[in-house]
Amino acid sequence: MRLLLANANTTQAITALCAAQARAVAAPGTEVVPATPRFGPAVISTRLEDAIATHGLLDVLADHAGTVDAVVLAVSLDTALEAARQLMPCPVVGMTEAACFTACLSGGRFGLVTVGGVESYRERIARHGLNERLAGLRGVAASAQDAVRDPQAVAALLLPEIEALAAAGADSVILGGAAMAGMAGWLQARTGVPLLDGIACAVKLAEALVALRLPRPAQGSFAAPRGRDSVGLGAPLAALLRGGA
Repeated sequence: MRLLLANANTTQAITALCAAQARAVAAPGTEVVPATPRFGPAVISTRLEDAIATHGLLDVLADHAGTVDAVVLAVSLDTALEAARQLMPCPVVGMTEAACFTACLSGGRFGLVTVGGVESYRERIARHGLNERLAGLRGVAASAQDAVRDPQAVAALLLPEIEALAAAGADSVILGGAAMAGMAGWLQARTGVPLLDGIACAVKLAEALVALRLPRPAQGSFAAPRGRDSVGLGAPLAALLRGGA
């Protein structure tokens, strides 16, 4: 199985970090293919950056359409998730989406801790219909770049927030953010609540979806586009909008 691990920002160090975690948890025989957009924001932390990154991400996905068996979106806001599902002829899994639903399978309520603000996560969790399962959200005064540069220092900030979420009723805690890929593995021994890594969850769910061999929707809002014209798009993306490869 070939698994496309698609970052939505242009920071190669985050792509490499996520690819390493994906390869660490992937089943034997799963090939992880990392990809980074050719254009877009360095790191996504605002609505505007998320909107800009959508085009860059879909452009990358179109380049790989028909050559991979599944896609994992290595971006904390699950950028372009719904559009990517309509575009690609294979399963597409968002890392935060995967962590949230895995948390629901492993306990009652879950928490999420991240670097920076939390409101975009609140909106994403609500979009998945999981508000009642959310015990709380916590953000620390650090950036994604800090997490890549000095993960130990960021971990020291995260631990008290993890414990606070557990005290608030979280049965598990998601480490929100692509820049924290792999951190749950070595943080787990320092807390009593299960920690969920979005990349790890997404890889395993993507593998499961491939094994299920579900057909692509032929009708409804996720059916592939047909006959849609465009101007100025890359040739692979334009072709998929028209309904061809």
